[in-house]
Amino acid sequence: MGIRVEIPSEVAFRKNALCLSVDKEIDFDKRGQGDDQARDKQTGQRVWAVTVMDLDEEASKFGRSAQVKVKVLAEHQPVPPAAKIPGYPPVVAFEGLQFTPYLDDKKCRAPHDGRQHKCKAQLTFSFRATGIVEPRELAVPADSDRVA
Repeated sequence: MGIRVEIPSEVAFRKNALCLSVDKEIDFDKRGQGDDQARDKQTGQRVWAVTVMDLDEEASKFGRSAQVKVKVLAEHQPVPPAAKIPGYPPVVAFEGLQFTPYLDDKKCRAPHDGRQHKCKAQLTFSFRATGIVEPRELAVPADSDRVA
């Protein structure tokens, strides 16, 4: 089990995030047994997958996706705040946000048919939170790239 490190939502999503969807996380080992929703191994709470789009332009550089899945631990489905602009997704922040670093070795290939080992493993992380909230208004840091 990985270590969970607490992090403020404003640090993880420094230019905010748009909430795209909230769905229950499925435990495929329990598929077809009635309640197939995943539970957190440490707390036993239900897991909800909240897909957000990171509004930081750096998030989608180098072929990465700006979409991030945050697993929210709650007994009932979390409800994002209302959108400030009709027709657009709401801007959200997360309470109790934690990240867990881990090694993603899915692209790592063992030697096969005389070919060399190719390791494209990378250090990555997953997010967990305890709730969805409206982001607080923050003072812009002095070293910000925003023009006054």
